[in-house]
Amino acid sequence: MVKAAERTARGSVWLEDKARRRGRGGGQPSGLDRERITEVSVRLLDAEGLAKFSMRRLAAELNVTAMSVYWYVDTKDELLELALDAVYGGLPLPDPEAEDEDWRDQLRTLATLYRTQLVRHPWVSPLAGRYLNIGPNSLVFSRTVQRIIRRTGLPAHGITGAISAVFQFVYGYGTIEGHFHARVEDAGMTPDDYFKHAMDSVTETPAAAAVIEESKEFMAARGGDTVEEMLNRDFTFALDLLIAGIEAMVQRG
Repeated sequence: MVKAAERTARGSVWLEDKARRRGRGGGQPSGLDRERITEVSVRLLDAEGLAKFSMRRLAAELNVTAMSVYWYVDTKDELLELALDAVYGGLPLPDPEAEDEDWRDQLRTLATLYRTQLVRHPWVSPLAGRYLNIGPNSLVFSRTVQRIIRRTGLPAHGITGAISAVFQFVYGYGTIEGHFHARVEDAGMTPDDYFKHAMDSVTETPAAAAVIEESKEFMAARGGDTVEEMLNRDFTFALDLLIAGIEAMVQRG
């Protein structure tokens, strides 16, 4: 049983000083470094998706052999973990120590940043639960989230629950939105044309048509002339509900 656990346990590129390694010693290929390899990996993942990503494809993009890449990472998993952390870098995070800023606005900023990241980089979603996410950029994001949630006035035992409520909602919303944009791109249509085509198609099925008919009133009440506006309005309202829930729990004491 122990041996099986050892085989299946996933390590981390950020452990055992692996992340600080710049190569395995003498003889590593010139013109490469871990930062460049990670940057190109992110670009490839954005352009071609997770399913098509491989060390061989990355090497071709870098114009080197696949073995050259292995001077800097031991496995493809290590490279994906580096890419996952890289997308957290450079985010304009709010300052949780800024006393003149409202935690509600800061929380909205963080949630919007996370949603944008999930939509812009659809491969982040399936990788988020695969790795420990203890890279430097991920840790800065996590620490900022924790400190802002602590500013809400929730008791200590409610902090993790509030984080889960907000950011698991954003994870789900951003993941589905990313899937939608992927389908739109594959169809070669605009989001608005795709949405109209989909609505016209589902009404051909009696059961689906009945559901759509029942939802017309509140879909119209939501407002929004474009898919982007509709998605933004739903996201904003749902996030406001969660923030109101946090406020209510603080009042409950």
